Amino acid sequence: MSADFIALATGGVASLQPYRPGKPASELERELGVKDIVKLASNENPLGPSPVALAAARDALAEMHLYPDGSGYRLKRALSTRYGIDPECITLGNGSNELLNMIARVFLHPDDEVIYSEYSFIAYAMAVKACNAQARIVPARDYAHDLAAMAAAVTPRTRIIFLANPNNPTGTAFTGPELVAFLDAVPEQVVVVLDEAYTEYVDPAQGLANGLALRTRYPNLVVLRTFSKAFGLAGLRVGFAVADRVITDLMNRVREPFNVNVPALAAAEAVLGDEAYLRRSIEVNAAGMSQLCAGLTALGLEYIPSFGNFVTVDMARPTAPIYQALLREGVILRPLDNYAMPHHLRISVGLEAENRRCLEALARVLAC
Repeated sequence: MSADFIALATGGVASLQPYRPGKPASELERELGVKDIVKLASNENPLGPSPVALAAARDALAEMHLYPDGSGYRLKRALSTRYGIDPECITLGNGSNELLNMIARVFLHPDDEVIYSEYSFIAYAMAVKACNAQARIVPARDYAHDLAAMAAAVTPRTRIIFLANPNNPTGTAFTGPELVAFLDAVPEQVVVVLDEAYTEYVDPAQGLANGLALRTRYPNLVVLRTFSKAFGLAGLRVGFAVADRVITDLMNRVREPFNVNVPALAAAEAVLGDEAYLRRSIEVNAAGMSQLCAGLTALGLEYIPSFGNFVTVDMARPTAPIYQALLREGVILRPLDNYAMPHHLRISVGLEAENRRCLEALARVLAC
């Protein structure tokens, strides 16, 4: 082959590395023949899907020969009712990842600047590179966003700031007053994207920021939410953005037609009304987080206190051998070398038996 297709690609895309998801259990079984696998690598809901959502998705499959409602009318109405937001300010996405890429496509020219924190979700860097824009990565403070430093990093070339609250992969978070002070300090022409994928796990009494409560005060604020975590629909890929009407209109100009499929629309609408499932998801996560943290402490391991459905552990050494040994034990965790955290592993909260199995496997591996 004579053509150099890498050279023909845009500079940003040519420099990208594909997203590395958590290893699927089926892949581990193929590679090592391991059975009875515990996967705690991808921050999925260990309860399985809501029975209400599952029934709605199954019923919707009868219309799989038809295109979905491109406007997502019913789901937007359900979101409007639950959160008190104008349906005209909602954009639906194939997961929140698609939404942040829409925002990047709308606002970024080559060489524009985007600010995000060290140890932020890697999809932010990928969206920036794909648009040939420039990243300004602000050093974290105790693994958390340093909001004051991020506000101070704004230049005339800054177009977007990505924030995550709670943050993946560190689990850190900031409060409502901290977010207000940050938004007050950022010029109104800079779009602030607040990724709240894990917000349902946060106890309101902890005083963390709620982007939806602030959105109307700050027209430059875009809030992202997802159904992939506490609502248990990771496999159907559906999220939503709430933004100023003008920003919403611009996002819809680049949104792919029919980007949220028929069963996803139906399941998301149904699960919004399943309060028992959401409550159980939060309860199981809280209990599992306590179990994991107590077990990690007993093993003498330090971890980053987390507000999400995962905990990131400092193994105090390169994690590659530990990760591989755990795979042979049938336990899949998430190494974080691609986040410049080569001594850390991220553990998703599972069910009680899954968490126990993980801790027991860690104890055996570390004893070797």
